[in-house]
Amino acid sequence: MRITFYAPFKPLGHARPSGDLAIAASIAAYLERHGHVVSRAGGTRMRWIYWRPWRWPAILREYRRAVREHLRRPADLWLTYHAYYKAPDLLGPSVCRRTGVPYVIFQGIFSTKRRRRIQTLPGYLLNRKALTSASHLFANRREDLRNLRRLVAEDRLTYIRPGIEPSLFGFNAEARAGLRREWAVGEAPVVLSAAMFRPGVKSEGLAWVIRSCGRLNRAGIPLLLAIAGDGRERARLVRLGERHLPRRVRFVGKLSRENMHRFYSAGDVFAFPGIRESLGMVYLESQSCGLPVVAFDNGGVPEVVANGETGLLTPPFDGPAFDRALAGLILDSGLRGTMGANARSHIRRSHDVEKNYAGMEAILSELVTGKQA
Repeated sequence: MRITFYAPFKPLGHARPSGDLAIAASIAAYLERHGHVVSRAGGTRMRWIYWRPWRWPAILREYRRAVREHLRRPADLWLTYHAYYKAPDLLGPSVCRRTGVPYVIFQGIFSTKRRRRIQTLPGYLLNRKALTSASHLFANRREDLRNLRRLVAEDRLTYIRPGIEPSLFGFNAEARAGLRREWAVGEAPVVLSAAMFRPGVKSEGLAWVIRSCGRLNRAGIPLLLAIAGDGRERARLVRLGERHLPRRVRFVGKLSRENMHRFYSAGDVFAFPGIRESLGMVYLESQSCGLPVVAFDNGGVPEVVANGETGLLTPPFDGPAFDRALAGLILDSGLRGTMGANARSHIRRSHDVEKNYAGMEAILSELVTGKQA
């Protein structure tokens, strides 16, 4: 198939890493590995585009370019990744209506509460129009699937389990030994955390882990905390670390996704609460490397972490419960080992994109075959 791939929220190749970008890249890479020709549409971020009129001329140029390309060399299908009220798809529905190409959305998100505020009403209406015009929609969160059922017929919806390529996130003994020497950690358990240091729930989640580890350390539990990431909140988080975990926290900076498996290999537990986390690729990646997880039981986290089997999920914002879960894994090496092995198997069994995206590929092929019939 010839597939036009479009990511209105964060285009492929964007400089700022995120879980959304990783998922979009994994879908495109999967399709290319399986022999499909994937061409990228657009390049302008659509975030709050309806309140940024200075960007509208660029969107119009991208629309005209996409129409010309489709009329000259038609694609078999248009696939948009992640359409919601903040970043509605303004290209796909219009281009497909003009050219007769089937239109599909992966991770379409629908929420009626967005129609209640003037700030979000335009995005709600534009996104609703895109969702209802799609031939098929895929959801990688069950909550999103439930919400889409309020708008779209069941036969146009499919749930796809979130996944990664487990071969990219395997345990590396050499990296473990090298990083632990560099951190001068000795035999003490290492707690890992990772997120972009941006204002809001990401930095607050890291602050939560720092405070929790600080309480455990003051209680006499030996540990080292290592945090991967960078951003505007770095100075504040470093000060917080110095106050709560003096000499027991390492900030390792922003790491490429290709090197994250080395970071995960050096740890014993991965801790990040995931405040209202939609999914959390770090949970998939860290489990794939054999780490048990400690996080909040909220958002999309329970869809990727098996509570009591591959990690421990606690009530959101329950500090004592989070501390107990983290302490239990730090102090019990046997439990860590069992949950870590379970985590590695869990990812390969349930969250391998080679298995999970096969269903998506089959439906896309059916849509193209039906159009050509």
